[in-house]
Order: sequence, then C-alpha cells, then structure tokens
Amino acid sequence: MAEEQVGVVVKFFSKPSVAAIEVTSGSIRKGDVLKYKGHTTDFSEEVTSMEKDNQAIDEAKVGDLIGIKVKERVRENDKVYRVEEES
Repeated sequence: MAEEQVGVVVKFFSKPSVAAIEVTSGSIRKGDVLKYKGHTTDFSEEVTSMEKDNQAIDEAKVGDLIGIKVKERVRENDKVYRVEEES
C-alpha cells in the first residue's frame, strides 16, 4: 500500500476526540483512509466526519486547517498519511 503524507497534527481535543490537522500536500476527502504516525501513535482509520470552521466538508485542500474525528489519541506534530490501495 502506498502512503502519501498529506498533513500534520496541530492539536488534539480529547473530549470530542478530534484531531486538528493542517493539510500540507494533496487533499483529504471523506472516505479516505488516513494513517496517523508519531512517537507513540500508529493507527489507520477511515475519515467519516471532517469539519473546517465548524462546517462539515467533504474535501480539504493544502493550507486548510481541519478537524477530523479519531478513535485514538493523536499528538502534536504526528504525521498524517493518506493510504492508497495498490491496484
């Protein structure tokens, strides 16, 4: 499976379990599988809900600061990769 870095975690909000992510390359779409990787972080999860400025969105582009619901804790500066199926 190919992995492309698409962003970096800026902040984590534990109560709603949301990662604030800055998109650094490419784009992130609802339905994409993202891999979160850092010192103690390493898990993959499908994007089911994504927001920008408290509005639900389907796609985020470079430079966007977005919130994505995550199942596990992420940390500042964790790298975010989009996982692509090999065809």
